[in-house]
Amino acid sequence: MQTSDECLATWMGREALAEAMIPVIGRLYRESNVVISIHGRSLVNKSTMSILKAHRFARRISKEELPLEETAPLLNALARLGLGPAAIDIARLNQKYKEKGDGARLEDFLRAELAGVVNKKASKAGASTDVVLYGFGRIGRLLARLLVEQAGGGHGLRLRAIVVRKGADNDIVKRASLLRRDSVHGSFEGSIKVDAGTNTITANGVRIQVIYADDPAAIDYTAYGIQDALIVDNTGRWRDLEGLSQHLLSKGASRVLLTAPGKGDLKNIVHGINHGDITDQDRIVTAASCTTNAITPVLQAINDRYGVIHGHVETVHSFTNDQNLIDNFHKGDRRGRSAALNMVITETGAAKAVAKALPELAGKLTGSSIRVPTANVSMAILNLTLERSTTKDEVNTYLREMALHSDLRQQIDYMDSPEVVSSDFVGSRHTGIVDGLATLSTDRNLVLYVWYDNEFGYSCQVVRVMEEMAAVKRPSFPSANVVEEALSVLATVAS
Repeated sequence: MQTSDECLATWMGREALAEAMIPVIGRLYRESNVVISIHGRSLVNKSTMSILKAHRFARRISKEELPLEETAPLLNALARLGLGPAAIDIARLNQKYKEKGDGARLEDFLRAELAGVVNKKASKAGASTDVVLYGFGRIGRLLARLLVEQAGGGHGLRLRAIVVRKGADNDIVKRASLLRRDSVHGSFEGSIKVDAGTNTITANGVRIQVIYADDPAAIDYTAYGIQDALIVDNTGRWRDLEGLSQHLLSKGASRVLLTAPGKGDLKNIVHGINHGDITDQDRIVTAASCTTNAITPVLQAINDRYGVIHGHVETVHSFTNDQNLIDNFHKGDRRGRSAALNMVITETGAAKAVAKALPELAGKLTGSSIRVPTANVSMAILNLTLERSTTKDEVNTYLREMALHSDLRQQIDYMDSPEVVSSDFVGSRHTGIVDGLATLSTDRNLVLYVWYDNEFGYSCQVVRVMEEMAAVKRPSFPSANVVEEALSVLATVAS
């Protein structure tokens, strides 16, 4: 056991390693468009303490704390490779090196593992796509934060404008204030400047044109230097092909993404599940709902392994702006009663919407919802009847491995802490977090509890769909080995 002095010295040594990582992470991001993360948690623009906490948090997923003594030299080696744009999880990359490096030098292993982006560093900004946010409410402002955060050196998605209806003489100041301060997600990380003369908001160097308009078909985006823009409609006002097609009549608009479930034959995309269905010919697609995004990846994982005969999805959902703060008239049933004082039973189309992304589950799921007096973070309870039996330990091990190693690792997270509550998941970038301790399994009956940040986690999914539509998605490393990794671990557990 260490003495008090030794314990403090160890901590100070780890602090020094974390401090030294900050400029390396920053250069990789600004110069090469490389995003460094630990189990999906970005380290870009993070403090020394945040980096230390991310290494400590790794034990929640991989069962042991991530040593900075291993990640620091790995990061320095990455910086010497002249990398092109990429998303690199150093926790998983370090684990893969220890398990499958076969004694190779670290730099040789990294060159082989990241061969597709080694020596691909661009001398100038790479391909980018102009983005316009049509509407600037809860989701719109979170998308703005994410796009500013990922701006890098001008690669990828470039936020160029927001479109709103003018609500006051000092409208732009109020819009900027809402971007700067958020009661749920905290303060914006960086600086925001307003130029009322040019109707622009500049956030961390990203100049955002504020356009006031009522008609989505009558805007000349090219007048602001915006070309072939991806229009992200987060108003929810139009949800069918006819309504959303209005955007394409505006000069400078090229494609449209709706941040809500679409109606008719529009493709409802859940990234990680059916994003491959997006084609160059698709001018309008939708990103489905927050709940559909939260439950579909977990349902696919369970259906692939155990088969789902039928099930019921009950969502315990935070209240939204659609409800009344105090009792008042509302056209919807029960939603007129105070959201801040009541649990409110309401409908949800999420269970049926799953079938649009996972056709094999069509007709197998029912769903309902209870709105509760919390501002953010919801839970989906999946009550499933399976084709084959399982145990709590087996299914939890499988889902934990899916969160670590599969193609769904950006969507599915796993937690087995006995102390977590809803507020602990504010800001989660995953679409659904399986609460392993709450899992119930009896023969072929399975109950899963899945937490989700219905605002931020969903916004992260929207950005992923945007990247697919714009063909600017960074390749992720290390590559996933979903079947091999998960099934090998399950075999070990069974034996």
